[in-house]
Amino acid sequence: MEAGFSEMRNELQSRDAIWRRMQLECQQLHTELLKIREYKDMQEIQIKHQSPCVQLTEQLENKNAELLLLAQSQEHQREELNTIRNHVYREEQSHCSEQERMKTEISDLTEELHQKEITIATIMEKASLLERQLKMELEIKDKLLAKQQLLDFRYKVIKSENMHLKEMV
Repeated sequence: MEAGFSEMRNELQSRDAIWRRMQLECQQLHTELLKIREYKDMQEIQIKHQSPCVQLTEQLENKNAELLLLAQSQEHQREELNTIRNHVYREEQSHCSEQERMKTEISDLTEELHQKEITIATIMEKASLLERQLKMELEIKDKLLAKQQLLDFRYKVIKSENMHLKEMV
């Protein structure tokens, strides 16, 4: 996309340079036309019907025609230049708005990622806490089971002694 903008800028600069050259040529032609008119006026004053006057008149008419064509061409170039400028402007605006949209989207995604990281950290913390609680409960149950087994063993020993005593009595 940047290459397209660069190419359009180069084209725009090239056409702008052509347009400036055409303006310079127009100015030169105007200057030349004024000189020819002055010369023609001087010739008409001195010699009204000589052939150089006719020749100068034809040259003047040719220069006028050239000037008119040049002016039309210049106007066409100006219109084309404006069209290209408008196109470049629209493309730049589109590019800028696309960049802004992407920045906003990246910002939103970054925020969402940050929130998910916070959620994951909270879940991991809770899982760690639950794991510790579970280990403590398992230890307590293991101790209670050991006590229960010890009590069962004592009970059996006492029962056995009791039976032994009953037999003796």
